[in-house]
Amino acid sequence: MILPGAADAGSGGLVSGTVQAEWVDLLGELEAVKNTVTATQARLAVALDEATRTDEAQQSIRAERRGRGVPNQIGAALRLSPHAGAGFVSTSRVWVTQMPHTFAALQSGVLSPWRATLLVRETSHLSLEHRAMIDEEICGPEHFAELARMGTRRLVARIKELAARRDVHACVKRNAKAVSERRVSVRPAPDLMVYLTALVPMAQGVQAYAQLKTHADALKAGGDERGTGQIMADTFIERVAGRDPGHAEDVPVTINLLVSDQTLLADGNEPAVVVEGAPAGAGVVPAPVARHLAAHAIDTDTAWLRSIYVNPRGRLLATTSTSRFHPSGLAALLRAREQGICATTWCDAPIRHADHITPHADGGPTSLDNGQGLCARCNHAKQSLGWRQKTTQLDGRHAVETITPTGHTYVSVAPTPPAPAWTPAVGMAGPAPGSTPRSRYSIGCQTRSGRGAIAFRPSPPPRRPRPGRARARRRRPDLSWTHPS
Repeated sequence: MILPGAADAGSGGLVSGTVQAEWVDLLGELEAVKNTVTATQARLAVALDEATRTDEAQQSIRAERRGRGVPNQIGAALRLSPHAGAGFVSTSRVWVTQMPHTFAALQSGVLSPWRATLLVRETSHLSLEHRAMIDEEICGPEHFAELARMGTRRLVARIKELAARRDVHACVKRNAKAVSERRVSVRPAPDLMVYLTALVPMAQGVQAYAQLKTHADALKAGGDERGTGQIMADTFIERVAGRDPGHAEDVPVTINLLVSDQTLLADGNEPAVVVEGAPAGAGVVPAPVARHLAAHAIDTDTAWLRSIYVNPRGRLLATTSTSRFHPSGLAALLRAREQGICATTWCDAPIRHADHITPHADGGPTSLDNGQGLCARCNHAKQSLGWRQKTTQLDGRHAVETITPTGHTYVSVAPTPPAPAWTPAVGMAGPAPGSTPRSRYSIGCQTRSGRGAIAFRPSPPPRRPRPGRARARRRRPDLSWTHPS
């Protein structure tokens, strides 16, 4: 078969209809192969999970702790987050052990992984007997031809129809449970935006949308130049935050940035990074946007700065503590170094735990070099049998080497912070002779209303100890921006 090369794209060369037909056939065959590969991966994942649980049972590991590290291993092998790895293991177990016809359709290439996942999701509330019946009625060998022609929406509707016939009480119970799981969530979107999502009952959601749409249409009819979607979004924020119309941007918020002094105070072009306060981790902010955020905070009467110093290679300066748990300041440095994202490779979850790379029980210090920011799942997974970690460096940056129970090694490296030239921080002396440190600022910008102008208030000098008394603890300078009372 004549396959297109990189130089053939856009060349305008004539390709015979026979070759184009062969390309279409090959696309279909490759899609079937992808489905078959996913089925093979699912069987391997289930086998690994069962083998791990059996080994841990023989070592008297409690049942609720068995297999905790398997999702991390599978996620790393598939280049997925541990959360996605856990979902793949759970779905694969249902395919292999409870829905043999769905698994056979996936293995033969008739069913895509997403459609096979929908079969698992839409039958999760049913008993094993009813799930097996729906599995056979939809994915039995005699239904392969019909399944291949069925669209995804029709497939979901068919599953729901059969489920309602088999066990209507289970469907009603599932709907009641769904109502109890109503919630509001936020996740990052491109270009410094977020998706603010509300999962609510259908009647309430449709009613809220209709009211926003009616209000937007009325304003558009009155000559408002904003788009309908813009008016709806602004109105939503104004009503939720209790702001006056036209003041959606004045909602009190706190945004923490990791930004260089040159970007903030001069005309540097190094982007800033959202560290804390981001909905799901870090987000890169262009330099002009970072300066605008800081300026907007100053205009609305609140801002403060906290400096963090790093070495020329972009590593945060180490700081140690003798406590068992990471103090708040050290934990903040860990989050800043990882830019709010779990340090595990391919994990996109926000940091929830400050973890010791070398466990404290094994003599690991509570320090910046021996610390890492992890999500809850990754922190629990590394405590399973056979997991080992140690600190290392890669191009001068902090890195962690993880060895899984199967002997596979993965290295996670801290992201590179902004790196401008040295500019002395407020109240700080220049670099020591022979060294060229660089400064970072963790900027907290908070908008409030009804506050006065911002003033810089340095801390008073430490008092000298009186004779005969213990020496007073030296206080560090407070470089905070505060409002005069």
